[in-house]
Amino acid sequence: MDNPESLPDSSNFALGRLRALLEESSLDGEQRLPSERLLAAQIGIGRRALRRALEVLEAEGRIWRHQGKGTFLGPRPPEPHANLEELSRRTNPLEVMDVRLEIEPALARLAALRASNGDIERLMHLADKTASTSDADGRELWDSALHRAIAEVAGNALLLAIFDMVDRIRQDTTWRILRERARSGARQQIYVDQHRRVIAAIAQREAHAAERAMREHLAFVRDGLLKVMTSPLPDGAIQEATISDNTEDQRLHGT
Repeated sequence: MDNPESLPDSSNFALGRLRALLEESSLDGEQRLPSERLLAAQIGIGRRALRRALEVLEAEGRIWRHQGKGTFLGPRPPEPHANLEELSRRTNPLEVMDVRLEIEPALARLAALRASNGDIERLMHLADKTASTSDADGRELWDSALHRAIAEVAGNALLLAIFDMVDRIRQDTTWRILRERARSGARQQIYVDQHRRVIAAIAQREAHAAERAMREHLAFVRDGLLKVMTSPLPDGAIQEATISDNTEDQRLHGT
């Protein structure tokens, strides 16, 4: 084996050899590159030059490195959803409503410009389901489905991805309890009426009216959340909801 000190130490030379290696598919389809020691020996370059060349390829998005696990082909994958759990712990329902107030009126406006007749029928169906559901889980389910459908109809993949990220953060059990308390009594009927106004504006292709109606709806939702957040939860409410969630999970999984 060559003495490491006698191997070429030109970073440009190393970069050229690495590019040739990737283009020739000499890695036999493996997504993980060999260790630096093996890779340097395989293509006949010094370790120092190899590291510098790898930095260039990483900056170009052709590889990515994970400390302790190795170097991998392709661009760095998105961060796992576990980071959303950490983000959920660092935020609160009112901050989430601030974000919704920024993006969902814009989504409603775009939906009014792009909705097909089939899209409008689907939105009306979801609004009817939201209005007719009598239990907390159903209200949460259909309300979320209606808002997401509007985001889909808007036809913007990036805004839809942001919507989905916010929606995942909203799934915290305690937050669901707060939202259900905010839906109680006459407020739920107001939510239903506001949904219908948003959809009516979309159906009439009134973009600014759809945007305004969605903003009014979300502002009303935020106001309701603020009121319940400043009053204490009934004794046992969180525990009861948690038990209910666990029971449903056990039913679904047959345990």
